[in-house]
Amino acid sequence: MDRHIPFDRLHNFRDLGGYRTRDGHRVRPGRLFRADSLGKLTEGTDDWARFLSLGVGTVIDLRHPWEIEGRGRVPADESFAYHNLSIEHRPYDQAALTPDVDPGPYLADRFMEVAQDGTKEIAAALRLVADADAPLVFHCASGKDRTGELAALILALLGVPDETVIEDFSLTELAAPALLAEWRARHEGRSPAWPAFARAPESVMRLFLRALRDRHGSVEGYVTDALGLNATALSDALRDRLLEPVPRTWPPLTHRRATARDAPLLVRLRDSAALWQLARGIRQWQPGEKDETHFRDRMRDGEVWLAYANGTPVGAWELWWDDPAAWGPRPPDAGYVHRLMTTPHTAPPGTGREMLARAESRIAAEGRRYARLDCLSSNPRLRAYYESAGYRVTGEQRAKDGGSGSPYAVTLLEKRLG
Repeated sequence: MDRHIPFDRLHNFRDLGGYRTRDGHRVRPGRLFRADSLGKLTEGTDDWARFLSLGVGTVIDLRHPWEIEGRGRVPADESFAYHNLSIEHRPYDQAALTPDVDPGPYLADRFMEVAQDGTKEIAAALRLVADADAPLVFHCASGKDRTGELAALILALLGVPDETVIEDFSLTELAAPALLAEWRARHEGRSPAWPAFARAPESVMRLFLRALRDRHGSVEGYVTDALGLNATALSDALRDRLLEPVPRTWPPLTHRRATARDAPLLVRLRDSAALWQLARGIRQWQPGEKDETHFRDRMRDGEVWLAYANGTPVGAWELWWDDPAAWGPRPPDAGYVHRLMTTPHTAPPGTGREMLARAESRIAAEGRRYARLDCLSSNPRLRAYYESAGYRVTGEQRAKDGGSGSPYAVTLLEKRLG
């Protein structure tokens, strides 16, 4: 479910596998990783054993040499080759920025500086990725900006859509609290002056891709004009090494009712879905809106369910037995489905529809005749999804109070069961 591979000391180590390309392929899992500083690894620890188990054959360290001297590098090992390619030539201190600095345009401008200054190192890194026979990992300090820029170039050359490239960048948001705590621990508990420190808003990558194309016409144009590489040959080499057909068969789903221990998993699942939405311009969910207490409360007052494929979480939903905020006072004749969510890019096709059917079965088993739900009125794509599953629009609640203090309009949908 989670792209972040769990380590004790690393907070932003991710597999880039599973992302779909526009022509129906996907990035092979377990072949390309991005990370925060591998200098935090120590030989003889569980983290080190976990890292070696990935079979990495190449490590690309994108940091400045002075960062490596101060913070250390990945321990040497005969199983992989190490390359230091410092792509950033104009260092800056994000922690010292003032609160008025907007992270979107500011960081996008810094990314363009890196694209302009670091052509030699970026070209060398892309060649290493294209030529690698074994899994490869590239990293910087937090695994966000320099790492995110190289990841964006690779994914774009593979044919991954912009929305997914933007989403991949923003997934650092899931690691931001740990990265911030790490910075505070190194600075006697102080907080950075910049509130956006360690954050990865989707606007950064959206603006960078736009600026790169404005200047060079396309990512391939940048590779040709600025890097001096054959973009077609490079793209073909990357695709040969990193892509595979999308599977035609998928494991069946299993389901279980969530318990209080699952609350952290549910928070992370919802935040991942929120980042997927934001990368596609859907302003419905925000990361961090629902905490563990929310899901524990829903387990107490209703039901929360998890779906699994081969033992891996791929989705979840909430089932309420009343919903006066959206539907007003009603007799006990329905169940109300909320927060139907799947893991982006890794859930088997049809997972959402199957979970919805499972929820309807639970409602019917309680002797209730209707399944009801609501969706944001400004999200016609989601409304169409539910209508295709047999739901019909019954009205609109123009001022639903979902607990945030900011009422919003929702479309009410209902399905008669059995």
